[in-house]
Amino acid sequence: MLFGLIGPLFVPANGANVGSAPADQLPSLQYPLGTDTVGRQLLPVLIVGTPLTLSIGLIAGAIGLGVGILFGFTAGYYGGIVDNIFRGGADVFLTVPGLLILVVIASSTKGAVDITTEALVVSALAWMWPTRTIRSQVLTMRERGYIQVAKFSGTGGPGIILKEMMPNLLPYLATSFVGAVASAILASIGLEALGLGPQNQPTLGMTIYWALYYTAVLRGLVWWWLPPIIVIVLIFIGLYLIAAGLDQVANPRLRGAT
Repeated sequence: MLFGLIGPLFVPANGANVGSAPADQLPSLQYPLGTDTVGRQLLPVLIVGTPLTLSIGLIAGAIGLGVGILFGFTAGYYGGIVDNIFRGGADVFLTVPGLLILVVIASSTKGAVDITTEALVVSALAWMWPTRTIRSQVLTMRERGYIQVAKFSGTGGPGIILKEMMPNLLPYLATSFVGAVASAILASIGLEALGLGPQNQPTLGMTIYWALYYTAVLRGLVWWWLPPIIVIVLIFIGLYLIAAGLDQVANPRLRGAT
């Protein structure tokens, strides 16, 4: 958040452009995190790239969770053949190596890959776990007393799902969204480290890819590849803490323990 909102106020974003500074400069007062081989300043690269990486996670996580909510609630509430179709589809896709599918999809994308395209590619496999976990929650809820009362009062299935089940699962869904964002960011970084991300946008994964491409590790350019890794670790720590806080909201036992 600080990088995305406050960083551009102090560090010009054009420093992330190729040729904005001399190549391979050590960190200094003029270039706090140094520069890379193509003359980009690493601090502006991180300030521009961190929100881009987060946006990929947010878009893909939102799409994946949205599809998971639709499939999970439908399968868990209606059961029968509907449950078999959605649960079977999720189980089949879970057995296939996700990164392999993403690599195939990303490599077959025509034209230059941008942030939105990469997010859509990642979201293609972001719905299976939400579908399974939400379905299991709905299965435990659909036989409870207040659901039976709603059925006897004449409320239809969509009304029960929207008015009775979903409000009770909002804290769980919020936690699931954080997990979906984290998984999407990890998948996008995996694609970008293979060079299948947006070539002209300095996301964290692409920064690592270019560092590997120009052999920064072998040349000892630590200031090139280490900062994006540190930011990625901080992102996942932050997402974990958010998920833990939401879990305390949803779980009274955890609130009592603290």
